[in-house]
Amino acid sequence: MSDKTPIRMLHDRVLVQIDESGERRSTGGIVIPATAALGNRRLGWAKVAAVGPNARVVEIGDRVLFDPDDKAEVEVNGESYVLLRERDVHAVAAERLDDSETGLYL
Repeated sequence: MSDKTPIRMLHDRVLVQIDESGERRSTGGIVIPATAALGNRRLGWAKVAAVGPNARVVEIGDRVLFDPDDKAEVEVNGESYVLLRERDVHAVAAERLDDSETGLYL
């Protein structure tokens, strides 16, 4: 999100941009296209673009794991984002986390 966008998140809200890489790779290296249907629910990864003042664990630039079925989409300056509450984040992947922290927000 650019600095010129006049938006401030409130409370524990987190604004994320979904990783739209599309295809995935299996552990064996097989490419799975984005159009492949999965039988079960799949969580998604996104990059944090903005956080509210009451967000305790998540910071801008973190990658977070969330349920794409429980999302509210919003468009800001032609870019698509998802609005979440911090409690809807299942895990955080960030370089600032050391070995003693799991990055999980439960």
